[in-house]
Amino acid sequence: MHILVSGAGIAGLACAGELARRGHDVTVVEYAPRLRLTGTPIDIRGDAITTADRMGLLKGIRQRRIRMSERTQFVDHAGEPVAWLPLDEVGDSDDDIEILREDLVRLLADALPPSVALRFGDSVAALDDGGDGATVRFASGRTGRYDVVIGADGQHSAVRALAFGPEAAYVRHLGAYVALASYPAEAGGTGPNLICNVPGRMAGLFRYGGTATAVFQFRSEPLGYDHHDVAAQKRILAGVFADCRSWRIPELLDAALADPGFYLSSASQICMPNWHRGRVVLVGDAGYSPAYLSGRGTSLALTGARFLAEELDRCDGDHAAAFARYEERQRPYVTFAQDRVHAGRARVLPATWEDIAARNAALRAAGAAA
Repeated sequence: MHILVSGAGIAGLACAGELARRGHDVTVVEYAPRLRLTGTPIDIRGDAITTADRMGLLKGIRQRRIRMSERTQFVDHAGEPVAWLPLDEVGDSDDDIEILREDLVRLLADALPPSVALRFGDSVAALDDGGDGATVRFASGRTGRYDVVIGADGQHSAVRALAFGPEAAYVRHLGAYVALASYPAEAGGTGPNLICNVPGRMAGLFRYGGTATAVFQFRSEPLGYDHHDVAAQKRILAGVFADCRSWRIPELLDAALADPGFYLSSASQICMPNWHRGRVVLVGDAGYSPAYLSGRGTSLALTGARFLAEELDRCDGDHAAAFARYEERQRPYVTFAQDRVHAGRARVLPATWEDIAARNAALRAAGAAA
């Protein structure tokens, strides 16, 4: 089959690899000029570990596994520890493998067969699903006709908007945002990951594998902004943290505002009654984002890519039957992941000073009892 994959994130690269290895002709288009490598570590959990093994990736994933040697610390305005996150909550068990996002993206990209056409700086601009094929016009002006179009282009999917309608019909905002930026001044540093809270906000310094990342989260109702306008996103973050002089927040903010790879996203779920229409199908956050608070987005991307590729093979070119069977297999994993997000927000983003104190006290008591 002649297949287009929109998006070169984890879901898109996994789809491209799985389909190309089965003999399909695959083209990947990515809006960004390069692979996005910035981000905090990600988890591969449960059945997604078996999926990674079947993809031939598990050995490389285990070789790059991050094991936490120190607990994450919550610190006060002066940087003094006030509570610690238990080690059993940071993904260090046989059924939960933590790895740098950069490492998994590179593993997936390096595993792509040479036949995959990977095109950066382009995106799907128009889509006409004509029954016997889907005609696509790209932002670059190119056109192409495909047997299947896969939207793996994230929470703000252009393919989803073209095939299913506006994002507002499917998004469930969970009341928070996250921002990530590289923090070169701490690259190669050692010590625990650090989190400082003020009501409804947090700033953190996370160190993994010789890299350092400035991490911000904040509570907010939905914000209107251009998801491709990085300067506008930086202004939002600067405004939210403008009055925060605690701890190292000002220097972390300076690093974020200087980073060309800065990333901002809402804690939102995408909830859809189905993930396919005609010859278009969605994989990963485009169809079923569980929100970063779940810790399961990567696992869903991997299982989704594998299930879709397997069903396209089993249904021998009957894309409609394959899409339905893919959804039947993937839906229970999505439901499980999307049901498990709210506790994470309460832990990391207490709404008031009283909530922060109660969180710290509860963690100290749990640590003393352990």
